[in-house]
Amino acid sequence: MSKFKRIETDIKDLYVIEPTIFGDHRGFFMEFYNKRDFLEMGLDINFVQDNHSKSKRGTLRGLHFQAKHPQGKLVRSIKGSVYDVAVDLREESETYGQYFGVVLSEDNKKMFYIPEGFAHGFVALTEEAEFMYKTTDYYYPEYEAGIIWSDSDISINWPLVEYGLKEEELIMSERDKNLPTLKEYSNTR
Repeated sequence: MSKFKRIETDIKDLYVIEPTIFGDHRGFFMEFYNKRDFLEMGLDINFVQDNHSKSKRGTLRGLHFQAKHPQGKLVRSIKGSVYDVAVDLREESETYGQYFGVVLSEDNKKMFYIPEGFAHGFVALTEEAEFMYKTTDYYYPEYEAGIIWSDSDISINWPLVEYGLKEEELIMSERDKNLPTLKEYSNTR
């Protein structure tokens, strides 16, 4: 029996994954990834790199992707919580330009599988958030690309107000502040 539950989203191939938590008076144990169990869920994924980031409350990272060497990602928050978003950039997809978002936290221990062909980003909802993820391809800085987090055509409903955050207080890199919209990006290819 698998130690993971695959939860479908409204976007094909994009899944929330709930691990089985084994807890007692000492704490808990869980598997983050098990190739055999993932295969049983229909996820034949080959991960090649693990990443770990730490963010202050209100930090927004994304929406990022690689124009060449696209990366699939298995993401989770190990400390604090984040609102995590994936935007479908697969041009042949019926859900092209649509997004799905989910709160990932150290408490709910949910994971999010984002296949190749999606832009990805998150906002830290707690004082600190530590975020870990596995990728299906290596990071190539020369192929970095992104879409602006506030693209009105995508209309992501970031839960800022619900978590006491204000748009003007968001912490972003200069690069992320100046990313193109999806239409602008598409017109440059």
